[in-house]
Amino acid sequence: MTGNQKESRVFGLDLMRAMAISLVVFGHCVWIFPESNGLFHQLMVLSGFLGVEVFFVLSGFLIGKILYQLYLKEPYSIKTVSYFLKRRWFRTLPNYYLILLINIGVGTIVGYPLYALWKYFFFLQNLNTTMLAFFPESWSLSVEEFAYVILPVFLLLLSLIIKPKNKSRFFVFSVSVLLLFFFCTKIYYQYTTANTSLTQWNTSLKAVVIYRLDSIFIGVLCSWIYLNFTSFWQKNKFVFFVLGTLIFLFQFVGIGYFRLLIESHPVFWNVFYLPLGSIAVACFLPFLSDWKEERAVWSKPIVFVSLISYSVYLLHYSVVLQLLKYFISYDAQKPLELYGFVAAYVGITFGLSYLLHRFYEKPIMDLRDKN
Repeated sequence: MTGNQKESRVFGLDLMRAMAISLVVFGHCVWIFPESNGLFHQLMVLSGFLGVEVFFVLSGFLIGKILYQLYLKEPYSIKTVSYFLKRRWFRTLPNYYLILLINIGVGTIVGYPLYALWKYFFFLQNLNTTMLAFFPESWSLSVEEFAYVILPVFLLLLSLIIKPKNKSRFFVFSVSVLLLFFFCTKIYYQYTTANTSLTQWNTSLKAVVIYRLDSIFIGVLCSWIYLNFTSFWQKNKFVFFVLGTLIFLFQFVGIGYFRLLIESHPVFWNVFYLPLGSIAVACFLPFLSDWKEERAVWSKPIVFVSLISYSVYLLHYSVVLQLLKYFISYDAQKPLELYGFVAAYVGITFGLSYLLHRFYEKPIMDLRDKN
């Protein structure tokens, strides 16, 4: 859920990030609108899922480029790993811990049960089991933080065991090993868990760290392809764009048409559905990463949303929406009240997120870049 500094921004990736956070915010509107089986309700549910998947692959792509370029420098050591992690943690941890403390305060106000809070300080709330109920959107942050640590540390340890002759190939080999290992955790899940409902799938597979790290490593693998096969990447960007679109159509339309339900096809859902979604997102990277600049007026709000996306992700649900639902009542059957509540939710979320970014997140990032 993080972005790069202004001087290295790519508009297509800003667009990707802005779309991802918009989908997540829209997806959590499901808590505002009356529950139904209609298309609009289904779109909200799917948009939240899709937004997080975009964040995973995009994060992998961005950190993969950074780590790969560091790895090629001599020597790759504990000092290099520490440098990489320090910069990542400067970017992610200050915001996270601030909002975690605020969430504890919000939970106290609204009377939400608070237990095992210590796990949240170490991103253990969903490491290998169902996500705890408090601060539910933090599940994806645990996935990202573990990816940030596992990838550089594994690369270092493997380098100590096997002295690489070709560092570029060794990097992609290491990433592929991690990708395959964490893909196989879903196979383990399939054969050890009797999961035949989407509700259980959503909490005990989709939102658990050990089953989701391959999504980020798919993004890392894309970064290696981007840096080593740039011509192939650029020449085939429209082919990949069409392929990604077709995969999404299959996932969100074809599966229903062919009745590939989890009750009858649990292997497909437990093992292949999530990686397929990550591959679909990855197919859009060649096109979007090549969209370097956009000078049209409409590009400015997109870049703005991209810049504050991490703050939006942390604030929008457990803080803003939780407090609005607690203090403000509305009649969901009255359109004026319903959409007025939605407008307040969106307006307050983006307003507070700008303030958090401007006066807390950005100064910390500026401090990081001075060191």
